[in-house]
Amino acid sequence: MNKTKLFSLLVLCCTLVSGVWAQGQSGDKILPYPIQQKKLANGLNVVTVPFNSPGLAAFYIVVRAGSREEVEPGKTGFAHFFEHMMFRGTEKYNTKEYEAVLKSIGASANANTSTDRTVYHMTGNADMLEKMFEMEGDRFQNLKYSVHDFKTEAGAVKGEYTKNSASPYSQLNELVYSTAFKKHTYSHTTMGFFKDVVDMPNQYEYSKVFFNRFYRPEYATIVVVGDVKQEEVNRLAQKYFGNWKRGNYQPKIETEAPQKETRFAHVKQAGFPPYLMLGYKGPAFSDKSKELPALDLMTSILFAPTSELYKKLVLQEQKVRFVGGGPSFSRDPNLISVSASVVKAEDLQYVKDEIVKAIEEMKTKPVDAQKLADTKSNNRYSFAMGMDSPDAIANSLARFIWLNGDPESINRIYALYDQVTPQDIMAVAKKYFVNTGLTIATISPNDQGGVK
Repeated sequence: MNKTKLFSLLVLCCTLVSGVWAQGQSGDKILPYPIQQKKLANGLNVVTVPFNSPGLAAFYIVVRAGSREEVEPGKTGFAHFFEHMMFRGTEKYNTKEYEAVLKSIGASANANTSTDRTVYHMTGNADMLEKMFEMEGDRFQNLKYSVHDFKTEAGAVKGEYTKNSASPYSQLNELVYSTAFKKHTYSHTTMGFFKDVVDMPNQYEYSKVFFNRFYRPEYATIVVVGDVKQEEVNRLAQKYFGNWKRGNYQPKIETEAPQKETRFAHVKQAGFPPYLMLGYKGPAFSDKSKELPALDLMTSILFAPTSELYKKLVLQEQKVRFVGGGPSFSRDPNLISVSASVVKAEDLQYVKDEIVKAIEEMKTKPVDAQKLADTKSNNRYSFAMGMDSPDAIANSLARFIWLNGDPESINRIYALYDQVTPQDIMAVAKKYFVNTGLTIATISPNDQGGVK
């Protein structure tokens, strides 16, 4: 990189950080760029964020359908499956043609799936924005795949599941959620239950049902960030997505009953680092409540390398390789996870007791006001430093779009972080870190976890 470009990049970063910092200090929006929105008649939301990135634009489509929406028994894993299938092509652009066009316009594309959403993202030449809209509009409305294509992709998904499940961490993660949730669809991971993945090649007809339910404009939001203008983005959205037909399906997701006891999950694995995970039932995302920000700040303080717990377990006693955790930001109540990689299996109970002791102290002793202020500042500064590209900004907005449908939620939730007090942290510690909402999970060479 030449000196001129390096200097320009440094100026851009400093401007961004100082802008976010100054606005945060004055209590204004965390994101110092206008979030421009327009909803089309079919329910598709179009979000534009102009950003000084000459010649570059990020194009995201957020589909608010993840493993959470997989409500029918025997039909898990389809949200993740369509992350794969959406690259199978259409009559206009088959897979090879789609990839060739991407290459020709200097763009890259990918996708990922989680509990609450599937996100498709493309970054490339802003001058080729219309071609991006055309290609994405085509595959979201005209995806076409044969039985053979379907079975081939289902086999690939099974292979991915088998590869992932070889890891004891993946095994434990799957077991934790199936133990902690009995009614809600968070009981299965994004990959789905193994028996359903094995049967997936036989579900060709159902796959079309799933696609027709959720790949609809009312479930989707387009996010375009970079060297763009809202008028042009809205024009292209109308041109290429305006005729996308609205659906009428709404899944019935069961509410999880309150947990009334401590639950346990264990994976026996010899020759593998012992592992402890504590999963406490936490709140759903809300940009009107300080609970999630308070939990996030609490766990940041509790597990920071400067914390007493970290120094004792990791540095002084060296019983733990790492310890950390935090709350889940999800549409429905999910787990606050605390995990530790333990050096010796016989220390699992001791490590659990030390973590719980530190949490209990948070319930009765207010955190130091200066430490809380420093944690808030670090939180805001880290966010600012990360907002250095169209892709980073689009990805951050996508998170809040899938949580509640509104990208402005990013500004509302960060405003709540500034309002969290030591008393708020004590309140959430007392409310959520309770044994009746706890699932204890372990990996060790023993037949049982041995942690109570």
